[in-house]
Amino acid sequence: MSMRNRFKKTIQLQDEDVDSDSGPSQTDSPAPETSDLVKLELWNKKHSLQTEVNKLKRKHESSLFATRKFLFPLGVLFGVLLAFAFVQPSDIQDMHAQLTLLMDQYDVTLPQLPDFDFSRFETEWNKLRSNIPELWKFNRDGREFQVGERMKARGLSAEYPVVLIPGVISTGLESWSTSPEYRPFFREKLWGGLNMLSQVTFNRDRWIAAMMLDPVTGLDPPDAKIRAAEGIDAASSFIQGYWIWSKIVENLAVVNYDTNNLYLAPYDWRLSYWNLEERDGYFSKLKTTIEAFKRRQKKKTVVAAHSMGATPNSLYCFSLQYFLKWVESPEHGGGGPDWVENHIEAYISIAGTHMGVAKAMAAFLSGEMKDTVQMNPAGSYVLERFFSRAERRKLFLSWAGSASMWIKGGDTIWGNSTFAPDDPSEDSNVLDANDVRGRRSGHTHGELISFRRIPVSIPIPEEGETETRSTRLMNEDNGFGVKNMTSEMAGDWILEHTPSSFQKMMATNYSFGIERNEDALNRNDRDHTKWTNPLEVKLPNAPSMKMFCVYGHGKETERSYWYTRGDFEHDESAADGISPLCIDPDTGSNQTGPCAGSTPRNPLDMPLLRKSWIDADYTDETVNPKVRNGVKMGEGDGTVSLISLGAMCVEGWKRRRWNPAGINVTVVELSHRPVPSMPRGGANTSDHVDILGSTTLNEIIVKVATGAGNEIEEAFVSNIRTYSQRIQWD
Repeated sequence: MSMRNRFKKTIQLQDEDVDSDSGPSQTDSPAPETSDLVKLELWNKKHSLQTEVNKLKRKHESSLFATRKFLFPLGVLFGVLLAFAFVQPSDIQDMHAQLTLLMDQYDVTLPQLPDFDFSRFETEWNKLRSNIPELWKFNRDGREFQVGERMKARGLSAEYPVVLIPGVISTGLESWSTSPEYRPFFREKLWGGLNMLSQVTFNRDRWIAAMMLDPVTGLDPPDAKIRAAEGIDAASSFIQGYWIWSKIVENLAVVNYDTNNLYLAPYDWRLSYWNLEERDGYFSKLKTTIEAFKRRQKKKTVVAAHSMGATPNSLYCFSLQYFLKWVESPEHGGGGPDWVENHIEAYISIAGTHMGVAKAMAAFLSGEMKDTVQMNPAGSYVLERFFSRAERRKLFLSWAGSASMWIKGGDTIWGNSTFAPDDPSEDSNVLDANDVRGRRSGHTHGELISFRRIPVSIPIPEEGETETRSTRLMNEDNGFGVKNMTSEMAGDWILEHTPSSFQKMMATNYSFGIERNEDALNRNDRDHTKWTNPLEVKLPNAPSMKMFCVYGHGKETERSYWYTRGDFEHDESAADGISPLCIDPDTGSNQTGPCAGSTPRNPLDMPLLRKSWIDADYTDETVNPKVRNGVKMGEGDGTVSLISLGAMCVEGWKRRRWNPAGINVTVVELSHRPVPSMPRGGANTSDHVDILGSTTLNEIIVKVATGAGNEIEEAFVSNIRTYSQRIQWD
C-alpha cells in the first residue's frame, strides 16, 4: 500500500472514532487529494488537534457540576444550612420587624400581603433544625448542660448566689431616645443583635453619633440616650449564634440556679466608672443585689467577672476592683471595711485584664489593633472605606470606660528599652529590624512602640568614620523625629496626641503607676482614680474570701508594635511641634501632670500633628519575637498578654503590701487546644472570649458555686512564674 493511501486510511479511522463518540462535526472535512506527503501530514495533525478540542468542549459542556444549574441550587442549600445554624424561630419575626423598619426609613412601599400564621412554620422549622448535626450549629456544639449534669450526678446543687459581670463590649446596649431621628429604633439594640448589623450597614453615621459619648461630660450626646440591656439575655449572646455567657448559665441552671439566685450585672461599658455610678447608679444596684441575696438566702455571694469586668481585684475594679473599693468607702457605698468579708464568698477572675492590654494603646493612638491590620487586603480596604482608622479612633476616645484597659505599672511591669519580663529567651540571636546594616542584636517587648529607620540619602558611616550631625540625628530618631518608646514613654506620647478633653478625663478618672509605700496605699483607699489599678490599691480586708485567676495560654497575642508616620495634619493638639506642652487655659483647673490640659492652637495655624499608624507592611516570621503586619507577637490568650493575665495573681497579690488580709489566690492556666473543625474551638479552647465555653472553666465556676471550690488546684502551662519573678515588685 502506498504512503498516501496509508495516511488516508488513518484519517478515515479517526473520523469514524469521532463520529461514534459525538456525531459529525462542523469542522470535519475530507482529506485533500494530493500526493504531497507533507501537506497530508500537516492536515492530519490539524485534524487530530481539532478532534481533541471538540472532545474537551463536549466534556466540559456535559459536566453538571460546572453549570449554573448546579451552582445556584448549591448556594441556596448553603444559605439554608447557615440559617439552620444561626436562626431561631423567634428571630423570623425580628427579621420581619427589621425589614419593616428599613422600609419605613427609606419610604419603600410594597403591596399589602395577606397575614401569615408563623406558628405552623415555626413547628416545621424546629423539626428541620432537630435533624441538623449539632456540630453544624455555630451556637451549639453538643456540650450544652453536660458539665452541670456531671456535677448534679455527684449530688452538687446551688450553694451560693452567683453574680456574673461581663467584659467590655459584651453587654448589649439599646436606644431609649425619643428624639424624632432615633424613634425608629426605640428599645432596639444598637450594640449586639441583628439590629446593630442593619444600623451599621444602612445608617452608619446616625449609629456612630448615637454610640459616641459627649467628649466633655463623658455622658450621652444631645438627643441620644443609650442604656445597657437588662437581664441574663443582656450578655448571653452577642448576636444570634455567637454565645458569650449562655453556656455558663446553662450549666448553672442544671444545678438549680435561676433568676432567684443568679444575677447577670450588665453595664454601659462606654462610661467611666465614676459616670457609671453617677448616671446609672450601677454600683449602688450591685451592692443592693448582693445584700438582698445575703438577707434572703443567708449566704455570701460568688462573683465571676470576665475580661474588663475582672479588672484588677475585680471585686472592686470595673465592677469588681472598683466596686469593692467603692462599697467600702464611707463617702460612696458606705459598706465599711468588713463589707466584702461579710458578703463575698469567692471571686473568679476570668481572663482578667489586670494590668491592661497593649491593643488599647494602639486603638487610642491610631484606631488600630491586630484584628484590623491582619485582615486580608480586600477586607482591609472595605473596612477603611466604610469605617476609617480616624473614625474608629475618635469613637474609642469618646468611650472613657475603655481607657481602664490602659496598661498599668509602666516600665517596672512591661520592661524598658533593653529588657522585658516576657522577652523570648532566644533574643540574643534576633535580627534587629531597626538596623539598616542588618546587625545582629536583640529586640525587646519593653519597647512598646518602635519605628523602623526610613531610607535616606545621607550615608551611614562605617566604624571609624566621622559621623555628621545629620547622620547622628537620623540614627537617634529613626527619621521620624521620635525614638523607640517604652510603655511609660509611649503613654505620655499617646496622651500628647489626644484631645484635651480625653487628657482631662484620664486625669480625673484613672491612674496607671505603681505604689509600694503602704501609707500611700492606705490613702489611695479614698482616691477613686486609683481604684482601677491593682498596683495602687490593696485587696479588701476579707481573709476568708477565695480568689481564682483563670485564663488561657497558647494563642499568639499582640504585645508591642512597629509604627510608621506620615504627613502633618491639623489637630486639636500640637504634639509634634517644637514645644509640645499641654497648657490648661482654665486657671481654675486642678489638673496636674505634663498633659493635664490642652495644647493651644499655634499662632500660624500650621499642621503640627503627624499621622501615625501600625507599619502593616513589615512582617518577619524569622525573628523572635515574630513580627506580623507590624505587630510583635507575644504570649497570651489572643487578646490579653500573659503578663497582664497572670503576674499579679502569681506574684503581686502574694505580697502583704497589696494583699494585707492574706486572701488565698489560686491560679489556673488553661492550654489553648482548639478543635480546628469547630468554629468556636470546642471544649478545650482558651481564647479570650471562647474560654467562656471551655469545659474546665465551666467546671470551676459550678464547683465554686456549689461549695466544692476546695477541689480546684493550681495549674500552670506557661512560664508566668518565671516572668513574674523578673519583675521588680519591691
